[in-house]
Amino acid sequence: MAIHVKLDAVLLERGITLTELAERIGLTLANLSVLKTNKARAVRFSTLDALCRELNCQPGDLLERVPD
Repeated sequence: MAIHVKLDAVLLERGITLTELAERIGLTLANLSVLKTNKARAVRFSTLDALCRELNCQPGDLLERVPD
């Protein structure tokens, strides 16, 4: 099983670039890129909260469990 971050799909739906999101929530573009490309090994709740607040979504909109 794996958890995938669907950040790219949510950004596309909202019409927001990764750079714009990084500026809005105060994270580096590099850190958001790691999330977007599913290379992250962990996500802080504070980061998840900031993403959900700015993208007006729930954690389940960003995270997906994918069977192996």
